[in-house]
Amino acid sequence: MKRRRFLLVLLAAPLLASCKRNGDAEAMPPPREITDSSVAYFCGMSLNEHNGPKAQIFIRDQKDPFWFSSVRDAFAFLKLPETPKAVVAVYVNDMAKARNWDHPGPGTWIDAHKAVYVIDSRRSGGMNAAETIPFGTAAAAQQFVKAEGGKIVGFDDVPSDYVLGSKTGGK
Repeated sequence: MKRRRFLLVLLAAPLLASCKRNGDAEAMPPPREITDSSVAYFCGMSLNEHNGPKAQIFIRDQKDPFWFSSVRDAFAFLKLPETPKAVVAVYVNDMAKARNWDHPGPGTWIDAHKAVYVIDSRRSGGMNAAETIPFGTAAAAQQFVKAEGGKIVGFDDVPSDYVLGSKTGGK
């Protein structure tokens, strides 16, 4: 009987260790607010020069986030094989809380995994490209779809061809 308990504890140890590691993932760094020195990863331009929702991605062992002038660019970063994969946090602007489309404003950041997204709408993001527009609730996304068209998808359902393709903004 003691031998069985010992084997159970021995077998359970790796599972318990992985639970602790997953728990560490919950201690995400808080989102940062955009400043004049926030520069987009892909284009090297100031985020303040772009309209629409923005994103930031934190990578393990890096103090500062990678900034994105559009949420679509952040999804491209996550899907491209050559970009860092030690992601610890992804934040996007909740456009239901945004003061205006061009500059969503401080205090609008939400965990990207918890957001719902509108794709294929008439609204474009930075660089006049098609945008992946985040909302904190499905109801807010549905209201946007009624006004601007598009379809609602979850974080894991944003199509690779949508974010990696060359589609321009608006329908």
